Amino acid sequence: MPLESVQSICILRLSAIGDVCHAVSAVQAIQKVHPNAKITWVIGKVEAMLLQGLPGVELVVFDKKQGRAAFKALKQRFKGQRFDVLLNMQVAFRAGLVSRCIPARVKIGFDKARSKELHSLFINKRIDAKSEPHVLEGFMQFAEQLGVQDFTPHWQLPLSGADKAKAVELVGDNGDPLLVISPAASKAERNWLPERYAAVAKYAVSKGFKVALTGGPTDMERALAADIISQCDFEVNNLVGQTSLKELTCVLALATVVLAPDTGPAHMATTQGTPVIGLYAHSNPKRTGPYLSQQYVVESYFDAVKEQHGKPAEQLPWGTRVKGELMHRISVEAVTAMFDKVVHEHRL
Repeated sequence: MPLESVQSICILRLSAIGDVCHAVSAVQAIQKVHPNAKITWVIGKVEAMLLQGLPGVELVVFDKKQGRAAFKALKQRFKGQRFDVLLNMQVAFRAGLVSRCIPARVKIGFDKARSKELHSLFINKRIDAKSEPHVLEGFMQFAEQLGVQDFTPHWQLPLSGADKAKAVELVGDNGDPLLVISPAASKAERNWLPERYAAVAKYAVSKGFKVALTGGPTDMERALAADIISQCDFEVNNLVGQTSLKELTCVLALATVVLAPDTGPAHMATTQGTPVIGLYAHSNPKRTGPYLSQQYVVESYFDAVKEQHGKPAEQLPWGTRVKGELMHRISVEAVTAMFDKVVHEHRL
């Protein structure tokens, strides 16, 4: 299909927050090449809260909690339509079933090496194989299929003046440098130890930084924040559960530096150009780490993957994960040294 004939494009990426942030950069690269194309994005309910109002993109929410009704609603939504291209950016089997509800002439998916959960059954064209790509680079390969040649990521998230004002209200604006710690990942095993977060916070305060904690309203996140604060003998601004996703993004934009494990806010901060110290033990940071802060990752992954699988990461399938309690292998000293590196390199 000639690229100039592409008039309607559907993006399929349901979750998660970090991956959706990566996908935005690809979608907005496509918009530059196809400014007149109609773009529709089928997305998860929570993720849509972050991207609602994304310029030039119509969001169609797929709420997996609705079960069969969600599929029925999607079929009805697209009845009588036919997209020129569907970019199926998710290999999960559920995403494959969702793709069956989206009529499209061409359905582009991942190469064979990255395909799993029967992904190949739901596509009729593939992106090229790529050696050891970051998730964002994989999404940019979809953009390449539509003529994108500039793969430098850029983000324009739909953040309102009210969102930004709320962030300023929450963190203050007295000119002090700000360390934002977003301590909780979606799985508790990926969380660093509370006393170590507290130790890094204390170190940052000794360097003249204010400290804020951010996160969602879950019991786990509130408990983790309380545990961290209980070990701090200085003021910590606890914003856990107090922000929407857009307001949180604005808080991360105000941060001087962000400290986070393998979690969505690390990538939200990246969209705002804020340097991120990423803490990684269970997944390969070269694949899933904060894209613009790869040099600031502190990890124990590569030793752990060799111990568990008997081979170094480069000899294993790309994206191999490791299991167990591993975050304790990341020391406070390694993180404070990385903090100093960020401060020095950014002249903070």
